Amino acid sequence: MSGQGVDTVEAGTSHDGRPELLVLRALKLGDLLVAVPALKALRRAFPEHRLRYAAQGWLSEALGLVGGYDLLPTHGLDEPLSPEPGVVDIAVNLHGSGPESQERIEALKARQTIGHRSAYGDGPPWCPELHERERWVRLLQWHGIEADPLDLRLNAPHVPSPVPGAAVLHVGAAYGSRLWPAERFAAVASRLAQAGHHVVFTGGSGEKERAADVCARAGLPDTAVLAGKLSLAEFAATIAAARLVVSADTGAAHLASAYGTPSVVLFGPAPPEIWGPPPGPHLVLTKAELRLGDTFAAQPDPALLAVDVKDVLAGVRELGLL
Repeated sequence: MSGQGVDTVEAGTSHDGRPELLVLRALKLGDLLVAVPALKALRRAFPEHRLRYAAQGWLSEALGLVGGYDLLPTHGLDEPLSPEPGVVDIAVNLHGSGPESQERIEALKARQTIGHRSAYGDGPPWCPELHERERWVRLLQWHGIEADPLDLRLNAPHVPSPVPGAAVLHVGAAYGSRLWPAERFAAVASRLAQAGHHVVFTGGSGEKERAADVCARAGLPDTAVLAGKLSLAEFAATIAAARLVVSADTGAAHLASAYGTPSVVLFGPAPPEIWGPPPGPHLVLTKAELRLGDTFAAQPDPALLAVDVKDVLAGVRELGLL
């Protein structure tokens, strides 16, 4: 995917003489999106700083939708952050509170560090029960920075949606624990198409076969399969302009939240109390009492499997779209 809308910064490169603020959150798309309220608060609080976000390079287009940040390509916590000690003025740990992330931040030798309480510095204690948006806002508030957990809107994508007004079924997920069965997605797709929706299927490049399978089971033309065909910006534009999104707890669901797109979100191993959508036209479906909570499991979590086709269609009906 291209990096339009954001600069990619080489290790240790100085920019224009401004002091630098570096945010560490070397995670995935959904993790970036739930941190948007905190990122926007930092941008307001430090307008004189050059802002950098340390994460995997493929997130550059999504970071461009936040605005104001340069991407510092970083692959997880496997290696030290590239800036030389003392280059960064303010280092912000939005990655976690464990020793690995704290050590990466400490090695920067920044003038100021913003993070949770640790052996390296003061901050609020880590509260595992907090929603992710609330967690990072609370962190900044403790450090004297005003932030609003509902300030999660993204900039409009710089490209148009290829399918404005579509019903988007995002059939993929990073782990098997979040994969709702293909035959159920197909049944939902078929019913939505019968009701007059323009149904499309999205997913990553590794999920084209799954999307094609769902499409064929639903009896829809293969042109409905967009999985593996969209840049990240095009994917965001597709979600932003959609009439409806049906997805597991993935980046697609978080994009729907960021753009206020009506969504039905299916939760498995992750609790919606921590990762769920904000108030708005979004419905959460899960069976919390059955949750095993193993994110990395190969098989769908029982909390996800307990959600059936009629539950999803009832959710779409509740949103006034069926």
